[in-house]
Amino acid sequence: MEKGVMKRKKCLQTGFLLVFLVAGTMTAACAVPEQFFVETAEENVLEASKETTGENATEYQENIAGEEKQQENLSGQEAAEPIADWKTSHEKVKGIYVTGPMAGSSGMDSLITLVDETELNAMVIDVKNDDGNITWKLESGSAAEIGACINYISDMQGLMVKLKEHHIYTIARIVCFKDPYLAAARPELALKKPDGTLVTDANGLAFVNPYREETWDYLVETALTASEMGFDEIQFDYVRFPIGADADAADYGVDLQTDTKEEAITGFLSYAAEKLGEKGIVFGADVFGTIIGSETDAERVGQNYKAIGGIVDVLSPMVYPSHYANGVFGLEVPDAEPYETVLRALQGSDLELQAVGEEKRAVVRPWLQSFTASWVPGHISYEGEEIRQQIQAVYDAGYEEWILWNASNRYSADGLEEVRNEKK
Repeated sequence: MEKGVMKRKKCLQTGFLLVFLVAGTMTAACAVPEQFFVETAEENVLEASKETTGENATEYQENIAGEEKQQENLSGQEAAEPIADWKTSHEKVKGIYVTGPMAGSSGMDSLITLVDETELNAMVIDVKNDDGNITWKLESGSAAEIGACINYISDMQGLMVKLKEHHIYTIARIVCFKDPYLAAARPELALKKPDGTLVTDANGLAFVNPYREETWDYLVETALTASEMGFDEIQFDYVRFPIGADADAADYGVDLQTDTKEEAITGFLSYAAEKLGEKGIVFGADVFGTIIGSETDAERVGQNYKAIGGIVDVLSPMVYPSHYANGVFGLEVPDAEPYETVLRALQGSDLELQAVGEEKRAVVRPWLQSFTASWVPGHISYEGEEIRQQIQAVYDAGYEEWILWNASNRYSADGLEEVRNEKK
């Protein structure tokens, strides 16, 4: 096991509720094997050309003698207070996802207008995308050194100023362990099959090893850079292991029976919480919605919903109805019932997170489906009504925040409430 992971290894509860109470009835996998959930979700993502990816159990620092270290620890504790206050006092986020190319184009003006004229108030913008590229040019730092920067956004500073002028809350999306650029530039960090070739997804995009602390450092450095640029919040996506036969057979450099995938993911997020918390930076993580109530799915991708919900400030489950196999929740076609699917998924979320103390429990801000999943048998078109049903399900489940995903950034005011008062 990597030294950094071993140092930070901690005991975590890994038990999951395989059956949860939904609307007064006991619902399990409805005769659909648990392992089918994640596999189906991954296949849907690939067939949709990425249309559906989103994708404090606090770790205390070791007691280190010395006045300098004590002062560092004190600074970290002081920074935790504002984050705790933020959880209860921040404006409730209602956002949309924006790619780097869109953010750097004239089309961004239309999205800003949409936010101005509707209940929307936030944007999740690609900072490090699925290809491993930073979406604007950096003059220094690790990403600049390996040539990972692409000038999609020619004036990032100017864009941030403009978004602030429109009172738009900005969230930096950072794709984590799917990173073909880092895998090529630092092959020792790449995840490899037994024959030495790279572990990739169906589009040929390589993953790096989630156990390697050098990867953790790179991601935290990227997050700090985004915060310095002016982003209000950091969002880690693809905080998971790849799936499939090649991924199962890959050499992770550890014994997966003793050093589990869940420990690697919670280890990274705890490390990020420590480093970002010292700066008072709010951060969150995207996770598969299907891990809620499914121990098998959680183990395969390394995402323990309850544990992660006690580490991050914001937890964003991807509860897209298209991600659920037909028959789940007792629904013939979950994609055709957006309200019921999102409601039941989030009721499961609430049930799991009850075990996390309120002071440590993450704000839950789900990703909602703003696209039509044409590959799903029995699917329906997702227009304004379907989007509104999902939003209402969020509220009826007891949550207050949400984000819409459309890979092509095609959003309209349909299904969104108009703004009657000037935003401030």
